[in-house]
Amino acid sequence: MPDATRRPLARHGRLPRRRGWTTLASIVASALAVVLVSGTSVAAIAGAQLATAPQTVKLSTDDQSTAKTADITAIKGGANILLIGSDTRVGQFDSADDVDGARNDVTMLIHISQDHTQLTAISFPRDLMVPIPACTNPETGTTYPAAASAQFNTALGNGGVSCVVDTVENLTGLSIPYAGLITFDGVIEMSNALGGVDVCVAEPINDTYTGLHLTAGSHNLEGSDALAFLRTRHGVGDGSDLARISSQQVFLSALLRKVTSDGTLSNPITLYKLAGAALSNMTLSDGLAQARTLVGLAGALRGMSTANMLFVQYPVADDPDDSARVIVDQDAAHTLNVALQSDQKTSLSDSSTGRASEESTDSSGTATTAPSTGTSTGTSSGTSSGSTGSSTGTGTSSGTATSTATASTTPLPSSITGQSASEETCSVGND
Repeated sequence: MPDATRRPLARHGRLPRRRGWTTLASIVASALAVVLVSGTSVAAIAGAQLATAPQTVKLSTDDQSTAKTADITAIKGGANILLIGSDTRVGQFDSADDVDGARNDVTMLIHISQDHTQLTAISFPRDLMVPIPACTNPETGTTYPAAASAQFNTALGNGGVSCVVDTVENLTGLSIPYAGLITFDGVIEMSNALGGVDVCVAEPINDTYTGLHLTAGSHNLEGSDALAFLRTRHGVGDGSDLARISSQQVFLSALLRKVTSDGTLSNPITLYKLAGAALSNMTLSDGLAQARTLVGLAGALRGMSTANMLFVQYPVADDPDDSARVIVDQDAAHTLNVALQSDQKTSLSDSSTGRASEESTDSSGTATTAPSTGTSTGTSSGTSSGSTGSSTGTGTSSGTATSTATASTTPLPSSITGQSASEETCSVGND
């Protein structure tokens, strides 16, 4: 239940509803689970799937040059991939009620360390106010001037995938040669192929907007239920977009644990369905839409421990000019950006989970960390402690958890919330 001692939190993103399907992290989860983990399936199927891919998109000249000349498994400083979930419903399964235009309502930057021992997935809030460069819309030809401060999720509508990539590059100082634009149809196919994902709910979720109603406990979610869980904002935490991000991390982590731990990767039928659902529902950048790139990417991550797959929220603070928006937490963001730029191994041992998630505990009150899969190098133990009253999205953290850190990791600031894929966490409803 909410802690009455905490100060009220801004309920970011409470704008007039844009009807129905307004977040697509479900497909990001699908792509992350398959393209980045299922090495065998990608190697066997990538060529055939890419032959029927709907289309590709071009990035900036520099990014395209890097993608064409570099081996994704050997890029100096590690590989960066941007996954974008668009809120467009044109051509989707409920397209009788299409929404004009598109926004990048879900944006995740995937950084894979050069030695292939750590993956970091950074979620950018859609309501984040950031500089957006001048961009030309590839479909309409309309040119949008640079903006010193604009809402992050307008970048896709301004200039397509390339504009979102350029915006994140400016924000983080990274080069991002690969990107994928994702629609939401795939979550139905993906979750069904897996036989559902087991998700923990700490407090009941009741959201009349998405129609999601879950009691406290464990739920096997697939199809439209899985999509509703990933879409729900009003039903979790403080009802903000930041709360939704942490709830999505609960699902993403559970999905990755299932894909890597229960024999899924040894089942060729399941692998074919998973890879097909992911690749057939993505528009890839030219550099990513190559069988050799996907095969190399999957091979680089095969065997990676889920303890070394980190989900973090890009650090933000409340916007003093608009309670429905957030701005960059400059100090924490600088630390994260430098760590990514220099390809440092990082840990979240002193960080809390987000606004709508908490660690799963056993009957003794000890936090649970699932057995990690793959190869892990020198994990260490640490005590996880949550903080309260933070504008950057404070959650809860109880008991003793196993740190995701290796012997030479750099701890991220405690204000940067998140979790590893090996940590068993629960989504906290606001009912």
